Amino acid sequence: MNEQMQMNNGYVSSTAPVGQLKTNKSLLKYVLLSLITFGIYGIVVMSSVSNDINVVASRYDGKKTMHYCLLLFLVGPVTFGIAYFVWYHRISNRIGGELARRGLPYSFSASDYWLWNILGAFIVVGPFVYYYKMFKAVNMINANYNING
Repeated sequence: MNEQMQMNNGYVSSTAPVGQLKTNKSLLKYVLLSLITFGIYGIVVMSSVSNDINVVASRYDGKKTMHYCLLLFLVGPVTFGIAYFVWYHRISNRIGGELARRGLPYSFSASDYWLWNILGAFIVVGPFVYYYKMFKAVNMINANYNING
């Protein structure tokens, strides 16, 4: 029998969660579908990233990441854009912390945000590298969560 399953009073129980998180985020799909849908797909994907990290990590780190739509439509404009920097810094650190907590062999943190998304914008490809790394990290966390809970 599978390591993840245990026998309890004749019933098979699993540590895997009932709801499975998506593990198919990709940079190419993000860029192309965001262009085709005039940015709506990008909002949906980033909303799912904020939801996924809350589902996976909140019970362990006691934090809650602000929903991306709230940031995009309300908090970001009210703070003249400063909230975007804070939000991306925090979610990048939170994703990196969850990777480390789960023992996944991938490095991601707020330094990736500042180096690739902010400074890397000067070489144009930096933000693409950042989003690629973020999606890879979130996919790894979600895949691990789908198996281990």
